[in-house]
Amino acid sequence: MVWWLIAFAHGDLAPGEGTNVPCVTSIHSFSSAFLFSIEVQVTIGFGGRMVTEECPLAILILIVQNIVGLMINAIMLGCIFMKTAQAHRRAETLIFSKHAVITLRHGRLCFMLRVGDLRKSMIISATIHMQVVRKTTSPEGEVVPLHQVDIPMENGVGGNGIFLVAPLIIYHVIDSNSPLYDLAPSDLHHHQDLEIIVILEGVVETTGITTQARTSYLADEILWGQRFVPIVAEEDGRYSVDYSKFGNTIKVPT
Repeated sequence: MVWWLIAFAHGDLAPGEGTNVPCVTSIHSFSSAFLFSIEVQVTIGFGGRMVTEECPLAILILIVQNIVGLMINAIMLGCIFMKTAQAHRRAETLIFSKHAVITLRHGRLCFMLRVGDLRKSMIISATIHMQVVRKTTSPEGEVVPLHQVDIPMENGVGGNGIFLVAPLIIYHVIDSNSPLYDLAPSDLHHHQDLEIIVILEGVVETTGITTQARTSYLADEILWGQRFVPIVAEEDGRYSVDYSKFGNTIKVPT
């Protein structure tokens, strides 16, 4: 429409009127102006239409259209990339057990939960963090309603990195330095002011985008004296995972 208005104002649409040099050659109607606009937008030139030096406004419109076209391409490319990446969809395939358990492992009392990945593509550089959030009172009498304390985890390779090739049981040893040291079986009810937050972060292998999955366990979602049932089995030299038993637990002496 802008190119047609420029040609109309310059008198290029009426034969025999206006100057001999048009603003844009070979524009005689709205259709030809529309075709020239497409050629400018997608940088396709067929050789029949071009901007001349006659109209400075036409040169300015050419520059503006190129800049706007680049911005539209950049925005559309970003929207398509973000829509196809869908990092939040990838986080939905990272699952946690519905309940956490407290039981003995290697003769030590441990807080344990299970985490798994439902997709075959792996999460690169996966790390997991746990925090306990509870109401505390300082020695000076200050009440902290949401006091956050990091919970260290047992990991053979050190740090919080995990290799999530199969469902893993993440555990924390409850010793004298643990923020859960004063927790008793009678405290695991919905009136107890306690929540344990678990955050799993990693890089999606296919897109390279960082994703994050989170869950939390309230006091009544922690089972005392129970253990997760095994779900990884070896069949004909290959390992298989039975996700139907992902959150199943059994009672054990604790």
